[in-house]
Amino acid sequence: MTTLALNKIEKRYGATEVIRGVDLKIDSGEFIVFVGPSGCGKSTLLRMIAGLEPISGGELQIGGERVNHKAASERGIAMVFQSYALYPHMSVYKNMSFGLETAKMPTAEIDARVRQAAEILQITQLLDRKPKQLSGGQRQRVAIGRAIVRDPKIFLFDEPLSNLDAELRVQTRVEIAKLHADIGATMIYVTHDQVEAMTLADRIVVLRAGEIEQFGTPLEIYNKPANKFVAGFIGSPKMNFFDVTVTRQQAGTTTLGLAGTNIVVPKIDTTVDAKLCLGIRPEHITNDAKDGVALADLTVTHVEHLGGQTIVYGRMADGQSINVTLDGQRTVHPKDTLKVGATLDNCHFFDAAGQRLG
Repeated sequence: MTTLALNKIEKRYGATEVIRGVDLKIDSGEFIVFVGPSGCGKSTLLRMIAGLEPISGGELQIGGERVNHKAASERGIAMVFQSYALYPHMSVYKNMSFGLETAKMPTAEIDARVRQAAEILQITQLLDRKPKQLSGGQRQRVAIGRAIVRDPKIFLFDEPLSNLDAELRVQTRVEIAKLHADIGATMIYVTHDQVEAMTLADRIVVLRAGEIEQFGTPLEIYNKPANKFVAGFIGSPKMNFFDVTVTRQQAGTTTLGLAGTNIVVPKIDTTVDAKLCLGIRPEHITNDAKDGVALADLTVTHVEHLGGQTIVYGRMADGQSINVTLDGQRTVHPKDTLKVGATLDNCHFFDAAGQRLG
């Protein structure tokens, strides 16, 4: 069981800053997910932890020990890559045992580790096969098994499910969650898929442009996003954002103008005529205009019937788009007009700079 600490970690390529003073403390046994858009620096940060990229500034500690200049092989870390990187001419057993053989480990211990890992991953029956005889999901499990046999201090996963189809992604995601529950190791997982982040993580690190935007549990980030970027990135479908204007400030309440409709909410620390952003998740909007806050009517432009849900896309009178996720199967058609509302608890307010208010 191993802790990990990043103290003002930086990465530069010449004059270009890629990672900008990241501070992060990960507890022993935690499952941490780095999430963010392409190019945000999440894979670079993972490779710096692994020792595959040199650190330009700051300090990296594993188990309380400074490891900035330690080789990757000396850090006690095992990494599972996006590509399976299996030796095509070797059997599954040989792929899993090869690193241990190179380290001159006793044969009996190698065999015990390989078979134990194969049992955990349910691939014992595949040990004699070559990689070309395996499905994508089976190959990924072999790659994970190769990491398990090393008994590392920390497991690193770099978008390990991106090459799998949708059904296998879900299945393998569950297997990784079970693996963490079984062995209790510290794990860091990189993905751009916020659904993976929400379902796997003990805590999520949301990255943008080499900086941490928010670090917290999945529900903390979902319920109280620190800013507009996090609010829009976490959640599917994406949160609705509406431009609103403060029209009145009274004792205890603020009145906002939205598409010709006045919305009265608990007092916000702002000024009359200020331009704000109101965020509401599609799943928190109902077709009951009396449900807390009555929003402007929407005109339906498109409908998706998913069986258990009906997703409605529309526009308000001022042209602002709005998406609504309704439970069940609804009879809604393009050009219909819907009255919609939301509870105050599910309304998020952001200032002109995109920072959360309240």
